Amino acid sequence: MDLTQGTERDKHVRAKKMMLWFGIVSLIMGFAGWTSAYIVSSSRDDWMTDFTLPQAFLYSTIILILSSFTYILAKKAIRNENRKSCTQWLVITMVLGITFIILQFQGFSEMIGLGYYFTGPTSNITMSYIFLIAAVHIAHVVAGLISLLVVLFNQIRGKYSAANHLGLELGAMFWHFLDLLWVYLILFFYFF
Repeated sequence: MDLTQGTERDKHVRAKKMMLWFGIVSLIMGFAGWTSAYIVSSSRDDWMTDFTLPQAFLYSTIILILSSFTYILAKKAIRNENRKSCTQWLVITMVLGITFIILQFQGFSEMIGLGYYFTGPTSNITMSYIFLIAAVHIAHVVAGLISLLVVLFNQIRGKYSAANHLGLELGAMFWHFLDLLWVYLILFFYFF
């Protein structure tokens, strides 16, 4: 398929999707670098091997997976021209995203309660990596929530329809990526 062909709208859609994919690939590279550094550092003498991740991280994972399903339901609703249902699913997705972040901070509190800190005299390299990687993911979820706010605002304004829902689709793609990224990270922490 020749990417220079098609209507102006087709070109616009392809350009926006391509930009999102460039961003996603760069995030993948960043997190691949951090998890690679985690693996390399695990050979250090001071590496912790008996630490269990907080339960809040598991609960937050379930919440984030549910939020991907609610975003899918929002997309399905707009494709069926059910604007009210789409708005409701987007609001639920927002609540679940905020709940994810709250649970992440509860997980951090659990780790701190056990005496593990990101930096300082009582910190260690293992916990520093976990804090860093989880915090950077949270920062990207905040970006996803901002994107979701824009999508929700545009949805309330009636911008999306079955024929025109690019913003919602792009927001959902980024959200699903964040979901898959966290699932990868939590599995990485549990099994590595």
